[in-house]
Amino acid sequence: MHKENFFTIPNLISSYRLLVFPLILYFIIAGNEKLFAIFLIINLLTDILDGYIARRFHMQTEIGAKLDSFADNLTYLLAFAGLLVFKMKELQPHLVSLFIFIGMLVLTVIVSLIKFRKFPSFHLYWTKIGGYVQGAFFVCVFTLGFWTPFYYLVIAWGIIGALEHIAIQMVIPEMRSNVRGLYWVLKERQKRQ
Repeated sequence: MHKENFFTIPNLISSYRLLVFPLILYFIIAGNEKLFAIFLIINLLTDILDGYIARRFHMQTEIGAKLDSFADNLTYLLAFAGLLVFKMKELQPHLVSLFIFIGMLVLTVIVSLIKFRKFPSFHLYWTKIGGYVQGAFFVCVFTLGFWTPFYYLVIAWGIIGALEHIAIQMVIPEMRSNVRGLYWVLKERQKRQ
């Protein structure tokens, strides 16, 4: 991690995602699926962009990791809200799995708040890849339509990621950002013993 400088390109991109949250929420409330989909896709693409720039140009900061995680959570909250509002007919037979998935994601935050009194900002490899898979799913749903096998891939991937996230929280003594995964956490722990 480099010196904490808020005014980096990745942090500004993450800030954009936070600032546009009310606008995208308005599109959901107003029932404007087209504008919702356009702005959601922009948010998903800027999520990829800010992470790439931060890593490529060594602009990773603790505040940036937290800002990115918070913006990610809000973007995916919007994505699932839009899914429920605009694609309920297609989603209806799969609601139980969706609520289990959402419950697992919420549980990762609850465990973090209880144990560390902080929001998590791990950026695990599994959840990063899962974010790309979820993003591709949302793009697919709002451009091509709902595809059930793709939906269940997203759900399974997300649940496995949430389980890894919770397992890491049980193992580490204090909250930290940019954890690669459970394998690396256990390897570090073994070296210390």
